[in-house]
Amino acid sequence: MLLDHDRCYNALASRDARFDGHFIAAVRTTKIYCRPSCPAMKPKRANVEFLPTAAAAQLRGYRACRRCRPDAVPGSPDWNARADLAARAMRLITDGVVERDGVGGLASSLGYSTRQLTRVLTAELGAGPLALARAHRAHTARLLIETTPLGMADVAFAAGFASVRQFNDTVREVYGVAPTVLRTEAGRRRPAPVAGTLVLRLPHRTPFDADGLLAHFATRALPGVEEVREGHYARTLRLPHGAATVDLFPADGHVRATLRLADPRDLGPAVARLRRLLDLDADPVAVDEVLGADPALAARVAAVPGIRLPGTVDGVETAVRAVLGQQVSLAAGVTATGRLAAALGDRLPPALAAGGPDLLFPTAAQVAEHGASVLTGPARRIATVVGLAAAVADGSLVLDPGRDAAGLRESLLAQPGVGPWTAGYLAMRIVGDPDELLATDLAVRHGAAALDLPSDVDGLTARAETWKPWRSYAATHLWRCAATTPRRTS
Repeated sequence: MLLDHDRCYNALASRDARFDGHFIAAVRTTKIYCRPSCPAMKPKRANVEFLPTAAAAQLRGYRACRRCRPDAVPGSPDWNARADLAARAMRLITDGVVERDGVGGLASSLGYSTRQLTRVLTAELGAGPLALARAHRAHTARLLIETTPLGMADVAFAAGFASVRQFNDTVREVYGVAPTVLRTEAGRRRPAPVAGTLVLRLPHRTPFDADGLLAHFATRALPGVEEVREGHYARTLRLPHGAATVDLFPADGHVRATLRLADPRDLGPAVARLRRLLDLDADPVAVDEVLGADPALAARVAAVPGIRLPGTVDGVETAVRAVLGQQVSLAAGVTATGRLAAALGDRLPPALAAGGPDLLFPTAAQVAEHGASVLTGPARRIATVVGLAAAVADGSLVLDPGRDAAGLRESLLAQPGVGPWTAGYLAMRIVGDPDELLATDLAVRHGAAALDLPSDVDGLTARAETWKPWRSYAATHLWRCAATTPRRTS
């Protein structure tokens, strides 16, 4: 990936936080890499190089700045906006696929050979899959060191390192100090952790429409699985190594996440999934600039800046919700999905639930095996839910962030009973496709009419050409507008 040196240097010179996460500034004389907004003294233009990822900087022998902490920033919005191999790989790497399945498993998931994958990632991101995964492990290790009382050996294996020696060497190379020094420094900045919990800061770019996200989750909350109360969103999580619960609270410039994990190895995947759930890596300024240029949307964008796309922490859960919510009211869809979860989901122990949600949404295998006996309603809809779950359970349908949006739509449309609306909606929610308008959606069209936009499918589609590549965010604005605008009766 080629970065324009002059534009990057101007961003660094102005300490513009909008570029944090977009690129890394590496200073040759100090051998330190920073985020663009680092408050340290500005380096000379000739002494700095700009790299696309922290892994690329680490491969060149740079270590992370302990002042600006360049790994504690929002991720690049490119990983959601792009559908190419590099973006798909990054989404899976942050989900811990390399730690669980190795580089070969990552390549297989993406449909490439290991050699091809390494070549493409090195050319695009400045580092191959092993180096990218190593950088992610280092970040996870720092979180565990600073937020938990775990012993260093436990931290090493929980972060995905093969040995304590590898863990120590990596932390020293990346942060310039021993792991114990990081813990000592963190102890000066934070209160002592509560046993069994990890309290993390999930940074995001501003503006951030937290109220809109909370309202979305509140109207769709499944009893026992999730709840919204007093500005907090809490829910259960099914992660690769075990269950977890999380309480999310929007704060100034970040979301505070209080996690309880059955297995600390799931910290990295949990953070990645929560970031996708809340769309924390989005670039709201870029979105608002494009949508706000349309006179009909300008007032709406100004009133609700920083709108986000609610994502998912469980592709099966979201697919089942989408199918059960088709052609019925929102409340009816929530009721049907909630009954399924209550009948087939697994209850968590009180220590993990900590007084909050305690019900795990059922797995694909559970829905495939028992869904037909639990669900009520049209036989075709039940068959679609069970068929989708069976396809996920046997591996013929993959619902994970490594899919590209077009491929996911194609796979979904091949499933009996799944139409274009459902496929498009799931592309928006599961892989964060930023450019899905859903022009046939009645609520989208109602919201368009309320804003004096064309409300017929062809007219709305034509008008939305100027909203690319952010039509999913426009659809979210239109949904919100529809929810607060009475329908015309004539």
